[in-house]
Amino acid sequence: MTVLPDDGLSLAAEFPDATHEQWQRLVEGVLRKSGKEVSGEAAEDALSTKLEDGLTTRPLYSAPETAPDTGFPGFPPFVRGGRPEGSAASGWDVRQRIAGTDPVRVNDAALADLENGTTSLWLAVGDAGLPAEGLGRALEGVYLDLAPVSLDPGAQYAEAARALLALYAERAVAPEAAHASLGADPLGHEARTGEALDLTEAAALAAETAAWPHVRALTVDALPYHEAGGSAAEELGLSLATGVAYLRALTEAGLTTEAAFGELEFRYAATADQFLTIAKLRAARRLWARIAEACGTPGAGAQRQHAVTSPVMMTRRDPWVNMLRTTVACMAAGVGGADAVTVLPFDQELGLPDAFARRISRNTSTILLEESHLARVIDPAGGSYYVEQLTDELAHAAWEFFQTVEKAGGQAAALRSGLVAERLAATWAARSKKLATRREPVTGVSEFPHLSEKPVVREPAPAPLTGGLPRVRRDEAYEALRARSDVHLAATGARPTVFLAALGPAAAHTARATFASNLFQAGGITPVHDPVSVTPETAAAAYAASGADGMAVLCSSDALYEEQAEAVAAALRSAGATTVFLAGRPGTAAAAVDEYVFAGCDAIAVLSSVLDRMGVAS
Repeated sequence: MTVLPDDGLSLAAEFPDATHEQWQRLVEGVLRKSGKEVSGEAAEDALSTKLEDGLTTRPLYSAPETAPDTGFPGFPPFVRGGRPEGSAASGWDVRQRIAGTDPVRVNDAALADLENGTTSLWLAVGDAGLPAEGLGRALEGVYLDLAPVSLDPGAQYAEAARALLALYAERAVAPEAAHASLGADPLGHEARTGEALDLTEAAALAAETAAWPHVRALTVDALPYHEAGGSAAEELGLSLATGVAYLRALTEAGLTTEAAFGELEFRYAATADQFLTIAKLRAARRLWARIAEACGTPGAGAQRQHAVTSPVMMTRRDPWVNMLRTTVACMAAGVGGADAVTVLPFDQELGLPDAFARRISRNTSTILLEESHLARVIDPAGGSYYVEQLTDELAHAAWEFFQTVEKAGGQAAALRSGLVAERLAATWAARSKKLATRREPVTGVSEFPHLSEKPVVREPAPAPLTGGLPRVRRDEAYEALRARSDVHLAATGARPTVFLAALGPAAAHTARATFASNLFQAGGITPVHDPVSVTPETAAAAYAASGADGMAVLCSSDALYEEQAEAVAAALRSAGATTVFLAGRPGTAAAAVDEYVFAGCDAIAVLSSVLDRMGVAS
């Protein structure tokens, strides 16, 4: 056996370092084989992905491109975490949301959650949840000196806060033992409902709770902007503008600047884009630290963060896939350094979650903490060239938007002038195009839909607050199409049907037949692919037997299209097909077909048009 000398030398010392230029040349060679003649930066650009906010994900990152020094965990600029120990001691706070109007049922859910892994409660109070006077019954049996309580009270924040504080006094919970977030968020409420609230009452509430060291009076909730279609930078920029507005109100009410910082908790959405979520939470801490530095209190800038798995990404069809989405989002939130994480139940968008869904949501954090040990390492993404660069670029984009809002007069003025609504609407319109063309796929909805799956039915939940910014969902356009199909099914006993006319052997048609099948099912249209393959002689009989509603799709290779498309299309029309599609590049067999479906086509427009022509009511 050869023993290597222990001289501190790297085993790779004899190998020369590869340069960026060498890597680019290898990329050029690969792209050249695919027919792309590009070189240098253009080759790298060809492998890059454009994100929202003008950001770009590049295929390779290296040390010279990393962001400025991020410091140490628990110290300004707090990029690496608000506390030196991070979540390593006990993991992140597993905060379960409970929505309901019946205090008895809320109490049952709260006790079950706390007995099975939840470490704090997030209660909907007011117009969209419990009445404030029901808090005592809802928290019966809850050890309030052990279980933190976070309120989501809407406009009734003062009543809800005083009810909770009275409950602490009634149960002899000492001020230093109470941990709570009272949830006053006048600007967030205005964003949701359009109802303007006076900030002075929220500031007065904060002044009242100054003697409670672990009770935060105000919440800066960025979810209304995320749920209106905002990007990560817009979510961050608007949270900064809201936080600054609250700081001004708090200091005007007599609080010191340092005390004002201690009254705020920030809430952000965590999505299944894991790296963007990690970077967003890290950038948020850096930006808030910059605000604290500008206010002369850099040590007070450790932002307390509550991450909630994104409602925008949740789907109503095939909701079981939501478990995967929320798992990735929860992981990203924890790795990104969130202090508290709420995993929304997979059936959240269908009504009140059942016991099984609540169990899965709280166990998601438990598994990631206790089995995957994600909290054992402080800032595990730190030092990644990609994450550091993305954090830096996102912070700059968010700061630029924050300055735009401040120049417009601040958050309240930007909401009332329409600046916020217009900016978020433009962002969502751009994203909607990606969803419509399936450049951003939604598994179980726009990709791999399952039309015969039994619907998941839940008890109706309290109606959400509305009247302000819209609430969008990634699945909303496809959901509208599927709803039309459901009505047709209920009225006729069958879903609208399209016939897939596959030409030649499986090797020639499988890829395009699978593509067409997925596409039409995304609109609630049943594809019939029987028989497996047709010829000009058998196409008419196959179409007639399919029960198709006037639509047929040719699926095969370009070579077989040239040979058979015209004859097969003629046979289909003779059997009653009014529109013949071709799955492939537009222009192929143009004389034979009426329309085309292809990767990148506007699926929403195509499917809407098909349903219209089938006579399916909208």
